[in-house]
Amino acid sequence: MRRPRWRTAGGALLRVTAVWVVSSLTLLVLAALLPDFRLQSASGDSLTRTFLTAALGAGAFGLLSALVWPLLVRALLLVPALVLGLLVFFLNGSLLLVALGLIPEGRGQAAPETAVIVAAVMSATSSATSTFLAVRDDDAYRRRLVRLAGRRHGRRRGAPGDPGPIAPGTVFLQLDGLGHDLLREATSGERPLMGTVAGWLGGTHRLTPWRTDWSSQTGASQLGILHGTNHDLPAFRWYEKETRRLIVSNRPSGAVELQKRAEARTGDAGLLSFDGASRGNLFSGGADQLALVMSVAARRGRHNRSRAGYFAYFSDPANATRTAVSFLAEVFREIGQSLRSRFRRETPRVKRGGLYPFIRAFATVVERDVVVAAVIGDLLAGRTAVYADLVAYDEVAHHSGPRHRDTHQVLRRLDRAVGLIADAAQYAPRRYRIVLLSDHGQSPGATFLDSYGLGLEDLVRAGCGLPVSRRAGRTASGAEAREAARAALHRPEGADGCGPSDPVVLASGNLGLVSFPDLPGRVTREEIERRHPALLATLANHPGIGFLLVRSATDGAVVLGPDGAEHHLGTGRIVGRAPLAGFGAGAADAVRRTDGFPHTADIMVNSSCDPASGAVHAFEEQIGSHGGLGGEQSRPFLLWPAELSPPTADGAEPTGAEQIHAVLRRWLREVDGPQIPLGGPADELRPGGPTPEVFSPADGAVRDKTR
Repeated sequence: MRRPRWRTAGGALLRVTAVWVVSSLTLLVLAALLPDFRLQSASGDSLTRTFLTAALGAGAFGLLSALVWPLLVRALLLVPALVLGLLVFFLNGSLLLVALGLIPEGRGQAAPETAVIVAAVMSATSSATSTFLAVRDDDAYRRRLVRLAGRRHGRRRGAPGDPGPIAPGTVFLQLDGLGHDLLREATSGERPLMGTVAGWLGGTHRLTPWRTDWSSQTGASQLGILHGTNHDLPAFRWYEKETRRLIVSNRPSGAVELQKRAEARTGDAGLLSFDGASRGNLFSGGADQLALVMSVAARRGRHNRSRAGYFAYFSDPANATRTAVSFLAEVFREIGQSLRSRFRRETPRVKRGGLYPFIRAFATVVERDVVVAAVIGDLLAGRTAVYADLVAYDEVAHHSGPRHRDTHQVLRRLDRAVGLIADAAQYAPRRYRIVLLSDHGQSPGATFLDSYGLGLEDLVRAGCGLPVSRRAGRTASGAEAREAARAALHRPEGADGCGPSDPVVLASGNLGLVSFPDLPGRVTREEIERRHPALLATLANHPGIGFLLVRSATDGAVVLGPDGAEHHLGTGRIVGRAPLAGFGAGAADAVRRTDGFPHTADIMVNSSCDPASGAVHAFEEQIGSHGGLGGEQSRPFLLWPAELSPPTADGAEPTGAEQIHAVLRRWLREVDGPQIPLGGPADELRPGGPTPEVFSPADGAVRDKTR
């Protein structure tokens, strides 16, 4: 939402005044330091009189720079660039001499060579001051975008001499962790938190929820969306027995391995393989243009094009200043909000000290600014397909809660970022369709440890008859921003070790995984009960656990619940109360699919879910969590322009990230409005459907991009 005109004018007046004052003070300092530069009469003046003289000189120089300098540059456009570069200093010094000559009674005097130095310092300080004051001014940022667009493209869409209309491009903006229901709340009311998105919902766009897989987290969702498959990705992190290796989907080594496996399974580079750009994602999607992409962050040297996003952004001093000031402001904002939460004794609450304020600032400021700038550059360059992930909301919601006042501020700033991108699209050389989507939602709730005084690992050890530590340990948050910041700083990946025979217990939000590393393959229910008779009953009957998934040697996949409840997924037979009853209509299908993965853990543990509030218990340090089933975490959203065809032919909610990939791929082919998908809706939406095809604006042909 744009600010009222009087506020915009008032802000501009304040900036001009501040620049004037700083320039005047700069003149005073230079007059005291340089022998051939003075601002006083021969007999001397009072300090007040001297400052007034400096103010007059600074004002005259500012006016001449604003009015005369553009005319001088236009007149000298034919001068060679090197000569013009040298002339700039002399022209600037000449303007200062003229400005000093306008001061009454000849109080401003400077030698010509001194005037060049004074003018250069004046220009530098006034530019720095103006940039500093405009760092949080979106209107000033928009004006810079207009100038940038004018420099990059001499012709506009529909301008005389254009070869003709070209196919529209598509921008996919992922608002990480923002669930469908919360988006509805943020875009409703007279003064919605997200005014830009609310305006789209009122006319140009359509909204639907979709259901995630059991592993409701960025790694599984984004791999499926960008690469068409998330097969054998059972959780955020998991243990692979054959290599004795821990895979973490948001670490560079994990991301590159998962992307290789996906490409080998599909035989395709990904959603963005034709003239695409991937910004701020875990995976590349086959894009050639990369910035802050985790799957290439482990590369060193010139081959790591992902880090070029940082360098390209911060090479602009205005960008660096804007982001640095906002970064520090966000650090202090988090410290203040954390103290307020502690003083008010809000519950649930997790620790937010240590490095977290800086990690939050990295996610909500640095990543946001770099990604937004990269997307805007993609628009101005006219790229065909762009997929970008904005992680700010997800990071703050993990520590403050999905609906806390802290996250409301983040949603407002995300809406501003979406608005900036939409504004920039107006100056692009082609028309763009903007699709908003999320990879998962977030479910609130106190952590498992805070609720029951015992972590999942200690509960497993107790069920196995192993010693339990007297002081319960906390599992650090596995949020995406922590590993993204580590990769940006070139820090080594964290080590995760375990004993050779102790059970490996891992947490992915409210999803837990238990593996027995000394037993090869998937350990059966019968073998677990033989070795650890009390373990499965201890877990299944715990009030903080909703259900377990184990594999039986005789019955196949079995879901265990409290009081002896069982759901045999192969036959559908249910014993006692249905363990999956409170986890949604698609819960059984999601669990059944995960059971077929080669690296599904020996025991998969899902926390309980309050049917009234949707609250769950994360097995790590998060009061807003995702990763399993329960509550809003499994209901992200898809917001698309009305000119595109609906996600499904029958209006049903899409299910699974692989189906979302098929939908986005179909939309990339709909370059001139709604079309019937090639091969029909049934083929389009099934995994491994027809050969993906992409429209080529160069020759208007539909090309086979399968590799």
